[in-house]
Amino acid sequence: MKKTLSTYESAGYLMNDENANWSRAGAYALVEYLEQLEDETGEEIELDAVALRCDWSEYSSLIDWHNEYFGNGFTFEDTIGASERAEDSEVNDKIREYIQDHGQLIEFEGGIIVSSF
Repeated sequence: MKKTLSTYESAGYLMNDENANWSRAGAYALVEYLEQLEDETGEEIELDAVALRCDWSEYSSLIDWHNEYFGNGFTFEDTIGASERAEDSEVNDKIREYIQDHGQLIEFEGGIIVSSF
């Protein structure tokens, strides 16, 4: 027996997961990404909050992801090859490229969601 959930219901289900910290915008962005993936592949995706919380993480910015993923001891030069004097847009482009080379990146107004890799 299956129940088809709306985008609203699916995002609400994710936000009600007490062990995850999805923002409203982040939950909607992830659900919309998964719905698009379903459309592209023709395969239904089972909404599993535990699996999603383990496979995806939300951050407020690309730089916040970098700092958490690599830790404070590493410079942009060490990790992504960007000069410390680089413009923020260049650093963000390098981080974006790094994530996309190693996993999935979902960008939305107010933050990003990155797949585990």
